[in-house]
Amino acid sequence: MSRLRLVIEPLAPQHDRAGFACGKPALDDYLKRRAGQDVRRQIARVFVATEPGSSVVAGYFALSGFAVALADMPPDLARKLPPHGDVPAALIGRLARDLRYRGRGVGEILLADALRRILDAGRTLGIHAVVVDAIDDEAKAFYLSCGFVAASAQARRLFLPAATAARAAGLAPGLAPRPGRDDAG
Repeated sequence: MSRLRLVIEPLAPQHDRAGFACGKPALDDYLKRRAGQDVRRQIARVFVATEPGSSVVAGYFALSGFAVALADMPPDLARKLPPHGDVPAALIGRLARDLRYRGRGVGEILLADALRRILDAGRTLGIHAVVVDAIDDEAKAFYLSCGFVAASAQARRLFLPAATAARAAGLAPGLAPRPGRDDAG
């Protein structure tokens, strides 16, 4: 199988959202009906992955600023933080790949791109952690396999310290490279 090449860019009118189907109706509905509104209202930035020259959406993710109460953080992470206020974070509000791209690494490519964008924002803003609310146990297992941790075994809210993401990318915290290419894979 040839290596999958994707262009990841902000959601725009030319992207074919109507045919997107990831198998999770809430994630399909978000892309088709609400993502554009969230972008216009400055609620989220939505990025889509397409193959070069195609408008078919292979996957997408949404990013937003977020604050987490210190008490909601996993204990191992919380004890390293000042005991006051909320913890600045970035939220990956949604991340999904179309079923037609299953088994081709699209989820990992999307997550890596989202983390690169968050780390780049961390050059300007304080971002201590990346937060995701896994939609189900399958999504939770995906994020756990990528280094996220849960506040408890039952929790679907997962955390990845920004410093951990930076180390995984081979960067010093706060020194993410400037995005310079759209090819994520």
